[in-house]
Amino acid sequence: MKPILKSAKLANVLYDVRGPIVDAARQMEDEGQKIIKLNIGNMAPFGFDAPEEVVQDMARNLPDSAGYSDSKGIFAARKAVMHYTQQLGIAGVTLDDIYLGNGASELIVMATNALLDDGDELLVPSPDYPLWTAATSLAGGRPVHYACREEDGWMPDLADMRAKIGPRTRGIAVINPNNPTGVLYSTELLQGIVQIAREHELVLLVDEVYDKVLYEGARFTSLASLSTDVLTLTFNSLSKAYRSCGFRAGWMVVSGDKAAARDYVEGLNMLANLKLGSNVPGQWAIQTALGGYQSINDLVKEGGRLRRQRDLAYELITAIPGVTCVKPQAALYMFPRLDPRMYPIADDRQFFMEVLRATRVMLVQGSGFNYPDNQHFRIVFLPHEDDLREAIGRLAKFLEQYRMRHAKAGAVVDFATKKEAARA
Repeated sequence: MKPILKSAKLANVLYDVRGPIVDAARQMEDEGQKIIKLNIGNMAPFGFDAPEEVVQDMARNLPDSAGYSDSKGIFAARKAVMHYTQQLGIAGVTLDDIYLGNGASELIVMATNALLDDGDELLVPSPDYPLWTAATSLAGGRPVHYACREEDGWMPDLADMRAKIGPRTRGIAVINPNNPTGVLYSTELLQGIVQIAREHELVLLVDEVYDKVLYEGARFTSLASLSTDVLTLTFNSLSKAYRSCGFRAGWMVVSGDKAAARDYVEGLNMLANLKLGSNVPGQWAIQTALGGYQSINDLVKEGGRLRRQRDLAYELITAIPGVTCVKPQAALYMFPRLDPRMYPIADDRQFFMEVLRATRVMLVQGSGFNYPDNQHFRIVFLPHEDDLREAIGRLAKFLEQYRMRHAKAGAVVDFATKKEAARA
């Protein structure tokens, strides 16, 4: 039989958050080994439970959840999202501008499919959350990565963003607070992005899933509150702030210059109708979550569990020789760098596969986030403090051995070079 090949659209689809290293870890677990997982922001396995009132509300409404909902979602949940947009200062949002989905990821795929023709381009950050690059490619588009500069605290380089706009560019994807770096963008920077979109008549697609996971008094500004004359799609969900990844409850809000986007909005409605509606039990959780006690504040404040774990992970990782990191202001991640003079790495996926096998600690390499070097990796600081100490301690020992091994190899090469020069 002739081989059945995967679609060429998958050429730029990369999701190493659940890739070959995860497959290897699963095999090791099947063999009885215990793996410490610092690879994915899945909160429940680490004891971050969904708010009790949210779970109870879902349970109470379960008997009424067997049928399809409206294609955009149930009224009560969309009304709650509308009120939330008002709290964020986003003007002019009506119920018709709100779409509920099976997590923000489904809605991102829907939005890119409705926007992009084959060959159209979407500006995507580097490093990125790889769903954005994948969704662009699956829609037939071309992801064009704009630089976020580590030396500038991982802030987007607006000059680079401008330089990468071409005749087929349709929009700009923005991830704020950022995954994988954990940084929070300033209002001034966001205004700069809006200005670029305004000048070039581009759509803004904004991932704000971590908008409440903020540390040390950091203040979040929703980009849509600044882009009243630019079409803006904002994506959010219950997954992180409400520790409800498995509930698959997310939303998309259309705001800004909607008059010029009637045809695009019609496309969004067509795709919403095509999927018939999203997970109804998850939708029932939205109103209670947004209107209830915001327990995320207890986790991120000084002394809160997430704050303690962020501080500990940052302290431990930056204590390792040759490892530097921009301290995260938000989200659940940090994106450290290994000094290439001390850690020469030719293939970062292979390197972190070696880390997994030697330490039983699972991490994701920087290239898994479409970042163009072999020296970065993402840490998730969700495990309890004892597990973080153990995991980063094992990593530190591995890196110490790696340094020694490569230092000896370098010394041998240097000695051989000098010996050859002496003979000459």
